Amino acid sequence: MKAAVVHGKNDIRIEEYPTPTANTGEIIVKTKVSGICATDIKTLLGQGLPKDLPTILGHEVVGEVFETGEGVTAYKPGDRVAVYPIAVCGDCYYCRQGRHNLCEHEFGLAHGIEGGFAEYVRLPKEIVNIGGVIKIPDEVPFDKAVLSEPLSCALASLTTCKVGPDHIVVILGAGPMGLMHLKLAKWMGAVVIVVDLLDDRLAIAENMGADHCINPTQINHIEEIKKLTGNHGAQAVIASLGIPAVIEENLQLTGKGGTFNIFGGPPAGHTISVDPRWLHYCEINLTGTFAASPKDFKKSLELIINNDITVDDLVTDRFTLDTFLEAVERAKNQQMIRGIVEF
Repeated sequence: MKAAVVHGKNDIRIEEYPTPTANTGEIIVKTKVSGICATDIKTLLGQGLPKDLPTILGHEVVGEVFETGEGVTAYKPGDRVAVYPIAVCGDCYYCRQGRHNLCEHEFGLAHGIEGGFAEYVRLPKEIVNIGGVIKIPDEVPFDKAVLSEPLSCALASLTTCKVGPDHIVVILGAGPMGLMHLKLAKWMGAVVIVVDLLDDRLAIAENMGADHCINPTQINHIEEIKKLTGNHGAQAVIASLGIPAVIEENLQLTGKGGTFNIFGGPPAGHTISVDPRWLHYCEINLTGTFAASPKDFKKSLELIINNDITVDDLVTDRFTLDTFLEAVERAKNQQMIRGIVEF
């Protein structure tokens, strides 16, 4: 099969790769669309490269069942499916609590096994057994369904923050994940303030329903948000980026009893300073969210299927495997919101 194969930092090649086969309990999916995540780009730049190379990245996958292994009876070739990418044990403490993304034994697509930037992808029995392969109705296009995985991560984030009607939510960063947070927070009934350095991204956020859009290079966003919240601060602040200095600077935007969520993955080896008295006396929840659970994934796909959340406007660039290297460059240079690879 043809695949985008990672050999090392900044070394990705479009080449032939062994086509997987289904072992007992497994499913082979013929890839129809794979989403391009910021994590993929960071990995290609050398941040957290898998130790076993070469390999295939890509964890946002939708397609058709191509082959089923022995014991798989709920699926047949031709079934249209979306894939939850994390293989979990289902039995550790965290899995028993429904927090499968924190599984003590987790691995998954592009994280231990080959991912979806390939014509075929093997789903281990751990993904199949946890209910991570969900059928897609015929009327739902693959290019919409593929956004269920990143949308589920934003859903998990906002659920952790307990966002509800009339809450004020500040989203730091209007990249693709920031915009998904925006859409979901509006669906939850919140007032949303989006902060970003790029005016073109803020314009997109405004078109997607943001109540207030602020560029910190043009106005003191800390003071402006204090005014917008009556000096109370926000019920939830989402750092949809992983820059420690930005995280530290914006902690103060959180109101009493509110939650500051570090959603974007920061680089290793960095710290931030937090006033413990502020945490104590204002009862601040300082947290983070990583990935999502199968429950979040199913719910996000349901939101897309029912048109509760519009995702069509998130996809700005489409590629094939043959133009995948162009996709990487555009993503590195922040020249697209959300890119997908179509097969």
